[in-house]
Amino acid sequence: MKLSTQAPEGMQFTGRMGGGLGQDLKRRWPHFAADFREGLHAKIAASAFFLFFACLANAIAFGALTGAMTGGQIGIVEMLIMTAAGGVAYALFSGQPLTLLGGTGPIVVFTALLYQTCQQMHLPFLPVYAWVGIWSGVFLILCALFDLSFLMRYFTRFTDEIFSALIALIFIYEALNHLLGPLIQQRPVSNAAFLALIVGLGTYQIARNLKGFGRTPYLRFKVRIFLADFGPAIAISLMTIGTLLFPGIHLEAPVVPEHIVPTISRTWLIGLGEVPNWVPFAAILPALLATILLFLDQNITTRLVNAPHNRLKKGSGYHLDLGVVGILTLAGSLFGLPWVVAATVHSLNHVRSLAETQIDPSSHTETIVSVRENRVSALLVHLLIGGSLLLLNWIAHIPLPVLYGLFLFMGLATLHGNQFFDRMKLWVMDPALYPKAHYIRKVAARKMHAYTFIQSVCLGILWLLKVSPLGLLFPVFIAALVPIRQALGRFFSASDLKALDAEEIDSEDELV
Repeated sequence: MKLSTQAPEGMQFTGRMGGGLGQDLKRRWPHFAADFREGLHAKIAASAFFLFFACLANAIAFGALTGAMTGGQIGIVEMLIMTAAGGVAYALFSGQPLTLLGGTGPIVVFTALLYQTCQQMHLPFLPVYAWVGIWSGVFLILCALFDLSFLMRYFTRFTDEIFSALIALIFIYEALNHLLGPLIQQRPVSNAAFLALIVGLGTYQIARNLKGFGRTPYLRFKVRIFLADFGPAIAISLMTIGTLLFPGIHLEAPVVPEHIVPTISRTWLIGLGEVPNWVPFAAILPALLATILLFLDQNITTRLVNAPHNRLKKGSGYHLDLGVVGILTLAGSLFGLPWVVAATVHSLNHVRSLAETQIDPSSHTETIVSVRENRVSALLVHLLIGGSLLLLNWIAHIPLPVLYGLFLFMGLATLHGNQFFDRMKLWVMDPALYPKAHYIRKVAARKMHAYTFIQSVCLGILWLLKVSPLGLLFPVFIAALVPIRQALGRFFSASDLKALDAEEIDSEDELV
Protein backbone atom coordinates (compact mmCIF):
# COMPACT_ATOMS: atom_id res chain seq x y z
CA MET A 1 0.00 0.00 0.00
CA LYS A 2 1.53 3.28 -1.08
CA LEU A 3 1.62 5.90 1.63
CA SER A 4 0.06 9.23 0.85
CA THR A 5 2.37 12.21 1.00
CA GLN A 6 -0.57 14.56 1.58
CA ALA A 7 -1.84 13.30 4.91
CA PRO A 8 -4.58 15.28 6.66
CA GLU A 9 -3.55 17.21 9.75
CA GLY A 10 -2.96 14.89 12.68
CA MET A 11 -2.69 11.75 10.53
CA GLN A 12 1.00 12.02 9.70
CA PHE A 13 3.27 9.09 10.46
CA THR A 14 6.33 10.45 12.27
CA GLY A 15 8.20 7.15 12.62
CA ARG A 16 9.11 8.09 16.21
CA MET A 17 7.63 6.59 19.34
CA GLY A 18 5.27 9.19 20.72
CA GLY A 19 5.94 11.49 17.77
CA GLY A 20 2.31 11.95 16.76
CA LEU A 21 1.24 12.19 20.38
CA GLY A 22 3.79 14.94 20.93
CA GLN A 23 2.52 16.82 17.88
CA ASP A 24 -1.06 16.57 19.17
CA LEU A 25 -0.02 18.00 22.54
CA LYS A 26 1.97 20.76 20.88
CA ARG A 27 -0.98 21.60 18.62
CA ARG A 28 -3.69 21.59 21.29
CA TRP A 29 -1.93 22.79 24.48
CA PRO A 30 -1.83 26.50 23.47
CA HIS A 31 -5.65 26.42 23.21
CA PHE A 32 -6.29 24.72 26.56
CA ALA A 33 -7.07 27.87 28.55
CA ALA A 34 -9.08 29.33 25.66
CA ASP A 35 -11.18 26.16 25.57
CA PHE A 36 -12.49 27.09 29.01
CA ARG A 37 -12.78 30.84 28.36
CA GLU A 38 -14.84 30.24 25.23
CA GLY A 39 -17.06 27.92 27.26
CA LEU A 40 -18.40 30.89 29.25
CA HIS A 41 -21.23 31.66 26.86
CA ALA A 42 -25.01 31.18 26.84
CA LYS A 43 -24.74 28.99 23.74
CA ILE A 44 -22.70 26.48 25.77
CA ALA A 45 -25.43 26.04 28.38
CA ALA A 46 -28.09 25.50 25.71
CA SER A 47 -25.91 22.96 23.90
CA ALA A 48 -25.04 21.06 27.08
CA PHE A 49 -28.66 20.92 28.28
CA PHE A 50 -29.96 19.58 24.97
CA LEU A 51 -27.19 17.00 24.57
CA PHE A 52 -27.49 15.84 28.17
CA PHE A 53 -30.95 14.44 27.50
CA ALA A 54 -29.87 12.87 24.21
CA CYS A 55 -26.78 11.26 25.79
CA LEU A 56 -28.73 10.17 28.89
CA ALA A 57 -31.33 8.44 26.73
CA ASN A 58 -28.52 6.80 24.77
CA ALA A 59 -26.77 5.60 27.95
CA ILE A 60 -29.98 4.20 29.44
CA ALA A 61 -30.91 2.43 26.20
CA PHE A 62 -27.45 0.95 25.63
CA GLY A 63 -27.14 0.02 29.29
CA ALA A 64 -30.46 -1.81 29.16
CA LEU A 65 -29.50 -3.56 25.92
CA THR A 66 -26.09 -4.58 27.29
CA GLY A 67 -27.80 -5.92 30.41
CA ALA A 68 -30.21 -7.96 28.31
CA MET A 69 -27.34 -9.40 26.27
CA THR A 70 -25.01 -10.21 29.19
CA GLY A 71 -27.42 -11.73 31.66
CA GLY A 72 -27.51 -8.48 33.63
CA GLN A 73 -23.79 -8.53 34.44
CA ILE A 74 -23.21 -5.12 32.84
CA GLY A 75 -26.23 -2.83 32.98
CA ILE A 76 -27.53 0.72 33.17
CA VAL A 77 -25.64 1.71 36.33
CA GLU A 78 -22.32 0.64 34.83
CA MET A 79 -23.09 2.43 31.56
CA LEU A 80 -24.03 5.68 33.34
CA ILE A 81 -20.89 5.58 35.51
CA MET A 82 -18.55 4.93 32.59
CA THR A 83 -20.23 7.46 30.31
CA ALA A 84 -20.02 10.12 33.04
CA ALA A 85 -16.50 9.41 34.35
CA GLY A 86 -15.03 8.65 30.94
CA GLY A 87 -16.69 11.67 29.36
CA VAL A 88 -15.38 14.03 32.06
CA ALA A 89 -11.83 12.67 31.66
CA TYR A 90 -12.08 12.94 27.89
CA ALA A 91 -13.41 16.51 28.02
CA LEU A 92 -10.45 17.53 30.19
CA PHE A 93 -7.56 15.68 28.54
CA SER A 94 -8.46 14.79 24.94
CA GLY A 95 -7.23 16.52 21.82
CA GLN A 96 -10.72 17.06 20.38
CA PRO A 97 -13.09 17.88 23.28
CA LEU A 98 -16.08 18.39 20.97
CA THR A 99 -16.30 14.60 20.80
CA LEU A 100 -18.75 13.01 23.24
CA LEU A 101 -18.17 9.51 24.60
CA GLY A 102 -20.77 6.78 24.93
CA GLY A 103 -21.67 3.20 24.21
CA THR A 104 -22.09 2.17 20.57
CA GLY A 105 -23.97 -0.59 18.78
CA PRO A 106 -20.90 -2.49 17.50
CA ILE A 107 -19.30 -2.51 20.97
CA VAL A 108 -22.51 -3.81 22.57
CA VAL A 109 -22.66 -6.56 19.95
CA PHE A 110 -19.01 -7.51 20.54
CA THR A 111 -19.62 -7.61 24.31
CA ALA A 112 -22.64 -9.86 23.76
CA LEU A 113 -20.61 -12.19 21.52
CA LEU A 114 -17.88 -12.38 24.16
CA TYR A 115 -20.52 -13.22 26.77
CA GLN A 116 -21.91 -16.02 24.57
CA THR A 117 -18.40 -17.41 24.07
CA CYS A 118 -17.83 -17.44 27.83
CA GLN A 119 -21.13 -19.24 28.34
CA GLN A 120 -20.20 -21.89 25.79
CA MET A 121 -16.77 -22.42 27.40
CA HIS A 122 -18.20 -22.32 30.96
CA LEU A 123 -15.99 -19.37 31.92
CA PRO A 124 -16.99 -16.50 34.25
CA PHE A 125 -17.80 -13.57 32.01
CA LEU A 126 -16.65 -10.53 33.99
CA PRO A 127 -13.06 -11.74 34.71
CA VAL A 128 -12.65 -12.71 31.04
CA TYR A 129 -14.14 -9.36 29.99
CA ALA A 130 -11.71 -7.57 32.31
CA TRP A 131 -8.67 -9.34 30.84
CA VAL A 132 -9.83 -8.63 27.28
CA GLY A 133 -10.37 -4.97 28.23
CA ILE A 134 -6.97 -4.69 29.92
CA TRP A 135 -5.16 -6.00 26.85
CA SER A 136 -7.30 -3.84 24.54
CA GLY A 137 -6.45 -0.75 26.59
CA VAL A 138 -2.74 -1.58 26.38
CA PHE A 139 -2.98 -2.11 22.60
CA LEU A 140 -4.84 1.18 22.11
CA ILE A 141 -2.19 3.04 24.10
CA LEU A 142 0.50 1.42 21.93
CA CYS A 143 -1.46 2.46 18.82
CA ALA A 144 -1.39 6.04 20.11
CA LEU A 145 2.34 5.88 20.89
CA PHE A 146 3.23 4.49 17.46
CA ASP A 147 1.09 6.91 15.41
CA LEU A 148 -1.22 4.19 14.08
CA SER A 149 -4.10 6.62 13.70
CA PHE A 150 -2.33 7.62 10.47
CA LEU A 151 -3.99 4.54 8.96
CA MET A 152 -7.31 6.41 9.02
CA ARG A 153 -6.17 8.35 5.95
CA TYR A 154 -7.05 5.20 3.96
CA PHE A 155 -10.60 5.08 5.29
CA THR A 156 -13.01 6.82 2.94
CA ARG A 157 -16.74 7.38 2.55
CA PHE A 158 -16.95 3.79 1.22
CA THR A 159 -16.05 2.39 4.65
CA ASP A 160 -17.88 5.07 6.65
CA GLU A 161 -21.17 4.38 4.86
CA ILE A 162 -20.98 0.62 5.41
CA PHE A 163 -20.02 1.09 9.07
CA SER A 164 -22.88 3.56 9.58
CA ALA A 165 -25.32 1.18 7.87
CA LEU A 166 -24.17 -1.65 10.16
CA ILE A 167 -24.87 0.49 13.23
CA ALA A 168 -28.32 1.36 11.86
CA LEU A 169 -29.15 -2.30 11.16
CA ILE A 170 -28.09 -3.30 14.68
CA PHE A 171 -30.44 -0.69 16.15
CA ILE A 172 -33.35 -1.64 13.90
CA TYR A 173 -32.89 -5.40 14.32
CA GLU A 174 -32.67 -5.27 18.11
CA ALA A 175 -35.73 -3.02 18.32
CA LEU A 176 -37.92 -5.13 16.04
CA ASN A 177 -36.67 -8.38 17.55
CA HIS A 178 -37.79 -7.33 21.04
CA LEU A 179 -41.01 -5.62 19.95
CA LEU A 180 -42.25 -8.18 17.42
CA GLY A 181 -40.64 -11.30 18.88
CA PRO A 182 -43.25 -11.84 21.65
CA LEU A 183 -46.10 -11.42 19.14
CA ILE A 184 -44.61 -14.14 16.95
CA GLN A 185 -43.53 -16.54 19.68
CA GLN A 186 -46.41 -16.29 22.18
CA ARG A 187 -49.61 -18.30 21.75
CA PRO A 188 -51.98 -16.85 22.77
CA VAL A 189 -50.54 -13.37 22.45
CA SER A 190 -50.63 -11.52 25.75
CA ASN A 191 -51.90 -8.00 26.36
CA ALA A 192 -48.37 -7.09 27.49
CA ALA A 193 -46.97 -8.03 24.07
CA PHE A 194 -49.54 -5.81 22.31
CA LEU A 195 -48.93 -2.91 24.70
CA ALA A 196 -45.15 -3.29 24.28
CA LEU A 197 -45.53 -2.97 20.51
CA ILE A 198 -47.82 0.05 20.85
CA VAL A 199 -45.54 1.99 23.23
CA GLY A 200 -42.44 1.03 21.23
CA LEU A 201 -43.89 2.26 17.95
CA GLY A 202 -45.39 5.24 19.76
CA THR A 203 -41.97 6.24 21.09
CA TYR A 204 -40.53 5.95 17.60
CA GLN A 205 -43.34 7.96 15.99
CA ILE A 206 -43.26 10.78 18.55
CA ALA A 207 -39.46 11.10 18.36
CA ARG A 208 -39.58 11.02 14.55
CA ASN A 209 -42.35 13.62 14.25
CA LEU A 210 -40.76 15.97 16.77
CA LYS A 211 -37.38 15.63 15.04
CA GLY A 212 -38.95 16.86 11.80
CA PHE A 213 -41.01 19.57 13.52
CA GLY A 214 -38.21 22.09 13.05
CA ARG A 215 -38.89 22.05 9.30
CA THR A 216 -42.59 22.89 9.67
CA PRO A 217 -44.10 26.41 9.64
CA TYR A 218 -45.94 25.91 12.93
CA LEU A 219 -45.19 27.72 16.21
CA ARG A 220 -42.23 30.02 16.80
CA PHE A 221 -38.76 29.08 15.54
CA LYS A 222 -37.27 28.58 19.02
CA VAL A 223 -40.20 26.37 20.04
CA ARG A 224 -39.80 24.24 16.90
CA ILE A 225 -36.07 23.82 17.53
CA PHE A 226 -36.71 22.95 21.19
CA LEU A 227 -39.19 20.23 20.23
CA ALA A 228 -36.83 18.88 17.58
CA ASP A 229 -33.80 18.83 19.90
CA PHE A 230 -35.64 17.26 22.83
CA GLY A 231 -37.73 14.88 20.74
CA PRO A 232 -36.22 11.62 22.11
CA ALA A 233 -36.47 12.75 25.74
CA ILE A 234 -40.08 13.94 25.24
CA ALA A 235 -41.00 10.65 23.53
CA ILE A 236 -39.56 8.58 26.39
CA SER A 237 -41.38 10.70 29.00
CA LEU A 238 -44.77 10.67 27.24
CA MET A 239 -44.83 6.95 26.52
CA THR A 240 -43.59 6.07 30.02
CA ILE A 241 -46.45 8.14 31.48
CA GLY A 242 -48.82 6.52 28.97
CA THR A 243 -48.09 3.04 30.32
CA LEU A 244 -49.40 4.18 33.72
CA LEU A 245 -52.88 4.19 32.17
CA PHE A 246 -52.70 0.39 32.09
CA PRO A 247 -51.83 -0.57 35.69
CA GLY A 248 -52.99 -4.15 35.17
CA ILE A 249 -50.48 -4.83 32.40
CA HIS A 250 -46.87 -5.40 33.40
CA LEU A 251 -44.15 -4.38 30.94
CA GLU A 252 -40.57 -5.50 31.34
CA ALA A 253 -38.40 -2.82 32.95
CA PRO A 254 -34.61 -2.50 33.02
CA VAL A 255 -32.78 -3.99 35.98
CA VAL A 256 -31.65 -0.97 37.99
CA PRO A 257 -30.51 -1.19 41.64
CA GLU A 258 -31.89 1.31 44.11
CA HIS A 259 -28.42 2.62 44.96
CA ILE A 260 -25.14 3.13 43.10
CA VAL A 261 -24.01 -0.48 43.26
CA PRO A 262 -23.27 -3.02 40.49
CA THR A 263 -26.29 -4.37 38.63
CA ILE A 264 -25.60 -7.86 39.98
CA SER A 265 -24.40 -8.61 43.50
CA ARG A 266 -20.60 -8.33 43.33
CA THR A 267 -17.70 -6.17 44.43
CA TRP A 268 -16.75 -3.31 42.13
CA LEU A 269 -13.21 -4.55 41.53
CA ILE A 270 -13.19 -7.63 39.28
CA GLY A 271 -11.35 -10.72 40.56
CA LEU A 272 -8.79 -11.21 37.81
CA GLY A 273 -7.62 -14.49 39.34
CA GLU A 274 -11.06 -16.12 39.15
CA VAL A 275 -10.25 -17.76 35.81
CA PRO A 276 -7.94 -20.61 34.74
CA ASN A 277 -4.27 -19.64 34.35
CA TRP A 278 -4.41 -19.82 30.55
CA VAL A 279 -7.21 -17.21 30.22
CA PRO A 280 -5.07 -14.05 30.73
CA PHE A 281 -2.92 -15.11 27.76
CA ALA A 282 -5.76 -16.45 25.62
CA ALA A 283 -7.56 -13.14 26.12
CA ILE A 284 -4.98 -11.49 23.85
CA LEU A 285 -6.75 -12.83 20.73
CA PRO A 286 -10.23 -11.40 21.42
CA ALA A 287 -8.47 -8.27 22.74
CA LEU A 288 -6.86 -7.75 19.34
CA LEU A 289 -10.30 -7.99 17.73
CA ALA A 290 -11.76 -5.59 20.30
CA THR A 291 -8.87 -3.20 19.66
CA ILE A 292 -9.65 -3.13 15.94
CA LEU A 293 -13.29 -2.33 16.70
CA LEU A 294 -12.51 0.34 19.32
CA PHE A 295 -9.82 1.86 17.09
CA LEU A 296 -12.21 2.15 14.13
CA ASP A 297 -15.25 3.22 16.14
CA GLN A 298 -13.24 5.99 17.82
CA ASN A 299 -11.28 7.24 14.84
CA ILE A 300 -14.10 7.19 12.30
CA THR A 301 -16.13 9.48 14.53
CA THR A 302 -13.27 11.86 15.35
CA ARG A 303 -12.44 12.05 11.64
CA LEU A 304 -16.05 13.10 10.96
CA VAL A 305 -15.89 15.70 13.75
CA ASN A 306 -12.63 17.10 12.35
CA ALA A 307 -13.96 17.16 8.77
CA PRO A 308 -13.08 20.37 6.88
CA HIS A 309 -16.71 21.40 6.39
CA ASN A 310 -17.04 21.85 10.18
CA ARG A 311 -14.58 24.77 10.00
CA LEU A 312 -12.73 23.88 13.21
CA LYS A 313 -9.69 26.08 13.87
CA LYS A 314 -7.80 24.57 16.80
CA GLY A 315 -6.63 21.36 15.18
CA SER A 316 -7.13 17.65 15.77
CA GLY A 317 -5.63 15.19 18.23
CA TYR A 318 -6.20 11.68 16.93
CA HIS A 319 -3.32 10.02 18.79
CA LEU A 320 -4.04 11.83 22.06
CA ASP A 321 -7.76 11.00 21.79
CA LEU A 322 -6.98 7.33 21.18
CA GLY A 323 -4.56 7.24 24.10
CA VAL A 324 -7.20 8.63 26.46
CA VAL A 325 -9.71 6.02 25.24
CA GLY A 326 -7.08 3.31 25.79
CA ILE A 327 -6.53 4.39 29.41
CA LEU A 328 -10.29 4.54 30.01
CA THR A 329 -10.77 1.07 28.49
CA LEU A 330 -8.04 -0.42 30.68
CA ALA A 331 -9.22 1.28 33.88
CA GLY A 332 -12.93 0.66 33.29
CA SER A 333 -12.41 -3.03 32.58
CA LEU A 334 -10.92 -3.52 36.06
CA PHE A 335 -14.33 -2.55 37.48
CA GLY A 336 -16.50 -4.37 34.95
CA LEU A 337 -17.56 -1.12 33.27
CA PRO A 338 -18.52 -1.00 29.57
CA TRP A 339 -16.12 0.27 26.95
CA VAL A 340 -16.99 3.72 25.59
CA VAL A 341 -15.70 5.57 22.55
CA ALA A 342 -16.67 8.60 20.50
CA ALA A 343 -20.43 8.45 19.83
CA THR A 344 -20.97 9.49 16.21
CA VAL A 345 -24.48 10.97 16.27
CA HIS A 346 -24.10 12.88 19.53
CA SER A 347 -20.62 14.16 18.65
CA LEU A 348 -21.82 15.58 15.33
CA ASN A 349 -24.89 17.06 16.99
CA HIS A 350 -22.55 18.64 19.54
CA VAL A 351 -20.60 20.35 16.77
CA ARG A 352 -23.79 21.55 15.06
CA SER A 353 -25.24 22.89 18.32
CA LEU A 354 -22.15 25.07 18.79
CA ALA A 355 -21.99 26.25 15.17
CA GLU A 356 -22.88 29.51 13.49
CA THR A 357 -24.40 28.70 10.10
CA GLN A 358 -25.55 30.47 6.99
CA ILE A 359 -27.91 29.53 4.14
CA ASP A 360 -26.67 29.75 0.56
CA PRO A 361 -29.53 31.56 -1.26
CA SER A 362 -28.66 29.93 -4.59
CA SER A 363 -28.52 26.28 -3.47
CA HIS A 364 -30.56 26.61 -0.23
CA THR A 365 -27.90 24.56 1.57
CA GLU A 366 -26.81 25.27 5.14
CA THR A 367 -23.09 25.58 5.78
CA ILE A 368 -21.11 26.03 8.97
CA VAL A 369 -19.28 29.34 9.26
CA SER A 370 -17.64 28.84 12.66
CA VAL A 371 -17.88 26.67 15.77
CA ARG A 372 -17.41 27.75 19.39
CA GLU A 373 -14.73 25.19 20.26
CA ASN A 374 -14.55 24.58 24.00
CA ARG A 375 -14.27 21.94 26.74
CA VAL A 376 -17.02 23.24 29.02
CA SER A 377 -20.06 21.96 27.09
CA ALA A 378 -18.82 18.36 26.96
CA LEU A 379 -17.76 18.59 30.60
CA LEU A 380 -21.25 19.77 31.62
CA VAL A 381 -22.97 17.04 29.59
CA HIS A 382 -21.06 14.25 31.32
CA LEU A 383 -21.28 15.83 34.78
CA LEU A 384 -25.06 15.97 34.38
CA ILE A 385 -25.08 12.30 33.33
CA GLY A 386 -23.16 11.55 36.52
CA GLY A 387 -25.80 13.45 38.46
CA SER A 388 -28.51 11.26 36.92
CA LEU A 389 -27.18 8.40 39.07
CA LEU A 390 -29.13 10.04 41.89
CA LEU A 391 -32.34 9.36 39.92
CA LEU A 392 -32.03 5.59 39.59
CA ASN A 393 -35.49 5.05 41.08
CA TRP A 394 -36.99 7.11 38.26
CA ILE A 395 -34.96 5.38 35.56
CA ALA A 396 -36.16 2.00 36.81
CA HIS A 397 -39.74 2.94 35.82
CA ILE A 398 -38.93 3.37 32.10
CA PRO A 399 -40.31 0.26 30.32
CA LEU A 400 -37.90 -1.56 28.04
CA PRO A 401 -40.29 -1.35 25.03
CA VAL A 402 -40.00 2.44 25.25
CA LEU A 403 -36.21 2.15 24.97
CA TYR A 404 -36.53 -0.27 22.06
CA GLY A 405 -38.72 2.31 20.32
CA LEU A 406 -35.89 4.78 20.81
CA PHE A 407 -33.51 2.27 19.21
CA LEU A 408 -35.81 2.00 16.20
CA PHE A 409 -35.79 5.79 15.86
CA MET A 410 -32.00 5.96 16.20
CA GLY A 411 -31.50 3.22 13.61
CA LEU A 412 -33.74 4.75 10.97
CA ALA A 413 -32.38 8.24 11.72
CA THR A 414 -28.83 6.92 11.18
CA LEU A 415 -29.81 5.82 7.66
CA HIS A 416 -30.98 9.34 6.84
CA GLY A 417 -28.31 11.10 4.82
CA ASN A 418 -26.31 7.90 4.24
CA GLN A 419 -25.43 8.13 0.54
CA PHE A 420 -25.12 4.33 0.34
CA PHE A 421 -28.72 3.92 1.50
CA ASP A 422 -29.88 6.70 -0.86
CA ARG A 423 -28.25 4.87 -3.79
CA MET A 424 -29.90 1.59 -2.77
CA LYS A 425 -33.31 3.27 -3.13
CA LEU A 426 -32.44 4.07 -6.74
CA TRP A 427 -32.72 0.36 -7.55
CA VAL A 428 -36.52 0.58 -7.28
CA MET A 429 -36.94 4.15 -8.49
CA ASP A 430 -37.95 5.39 -11.91
CA PRO A 431 -34.72 6.69 -13.53
CA ALA A 432 -36.66 9.70 -14.82
CA LEU A 433 -37.33 10.67 -11.21
CA TYR A 434 -33.81 10.27 -9.84
CA PRO A 435 -32.77 13.19 -7.59
CA LYS A 436 -30.21 15.59 -9.03
CA ALA A 437 -27.37 14.46 -6.78
CA HIS A 438 -23.81 15.13 -7.97
CA TYR A 439 -22.91 11.43 -8.26
CA ILE A 440 -26.03 10.71 -10.36
CA ARG A 441 -25.07 13.44 -12.80
CA LYS A 442 -21.42 12.36 -13.03
CA VAL A 443 -21.50 8.56 -12.92
CA ALA A 444 -23.18 6.20 -15.38
CA ALA A 445 -26.13 4.34 -13.81
CA ARG A 446 -24.56 0.94 -14.47
CA LYS A 447 -21.35 1.89 -12.66
CA MET A 448 -23.22 3.55 -9.81
CA HIS A 449 -25.40 0.49 -9.21
CA ALA A 450 -22.37 -1.82 -9.37
CA TYR A 451 -20.60 0.26 -6.73
CA THR A 452 -23.70 0.18 -4.52
CA PHE A 453 -24.02 -3.59 -5.02
CA ILE A 454 -20.42 -4.11 -3.83
CA GLN A 455 -21.15 -2.09 -0.70
CA SER A 456 -24.31 -4.16 -0.14
CA VAL A 457 -22.35 -7.41 -0.42
CA CYS A 458 -19.79 -6.12 2.10
CA LEU A 459 -22.57 -5.11 4.49
CA GLY A 460 -24.22 -8.53 4.07
CA ILE A 461 -20.95 -10.32 4.83
CA LEU A 462 -20.48 -8.15 7.93
CA TRP A 463 -23.96 -9.02 9.17
CA LEU A 464 -23.65 -12.74 8.46
CA LEU A 465 -20.27 -12.82 10.15
CA LYS A 466 -21.69 -10.98 13.17
CA VAL A 467 -24.48 -13.54 13.69
CA SER A 468 -22.30 -16.59 12.93
CA PRO A 469 -20.28 -18.66 15.44
CA LEU A 470 -17.29 -16.62 14.27
CA GLY A 471 -19.01 -13.37 15.25
CA LEU A 472 -16.03 -12.10 17.26
CA LEU A 473 -14.15 -11.77 13.97
CA PHE A 474 -16.46 -9.15 12.46
CA PRO A 475 -14.07 -6.25 13.36
CA VAL A 476 -11.47 -7.87 11.10
CA PHE A 477 -13.75 -7.57 8.10
CA ILE A 478 -14.43 -3.91 8.91
CA ALA A 479 -10.67 -3.32 8.64
CA ALA A 480 -10.63 -5.40 5.42
CA LEU A 481 -12.93 -2.84 3.80
CA VAL A 482 -9.88 -0.62 3.23
CA PRO A 483 -8.04 -2.98 0.82
CA ILE A 484 -11.38 -3.83 -0.79
CA ARG A 485 -11.89 -0.13 -1.49
CA GLN A 486 -8.33 0.15 -2.80
CA ALA A 487 -9.02 -2.71 -5.22
CA LEU A 488 -12.01 -0.89 -6.72
CA GLY A 489 -9.57 1.32 -8.60
CA ARG A 490 -9.12 -1.57 -11.04
CA PHE A 491 -12.79 -1.58 -12.02
CA PHE A 492 -13.88 2.04 -11.68
CA SER A 493 -12.36 5.17 -13.16
CA ALA A 494 -10.75 7.73 -10.90
CA SER A 495 -13.48 10.26 -11.74
CA ASP A 496 -16.25 7.80 -10.87
CA LEU A 497 -14.64 6.95 -7.53
CA LYS A 498 -14.13 10.63 -6.78
CA ALA A 499 -17.84 11.32 -7.34
CA LEU A 500 -19.02 8.28 -5.36
CA ASP A 501 -16.44 8.29 -2.58
CA ALA A 502 -15.38 11.91 -2.16
CA GLU A 503 -15.09 13.28 1.37
CA GLU A 504 -16.15 16.74 0.27
CA ILE A 505 -18.58 17.92 -2.40
CA ASP A 506 -17.70 20.95 -4.47
CA SER A 507 -20.19 23.78 -4.20
CA GLU A 508 -21.30 23.29 -7.80
CA ASP A 509 -22.01 19.65 -7.04
CA GLU A 510 -24.50 20.23 -4.26
CA LEU A 511 -28.09 19.08 -4.67
CA VAL A 512 -30.17 21.47 -6.72
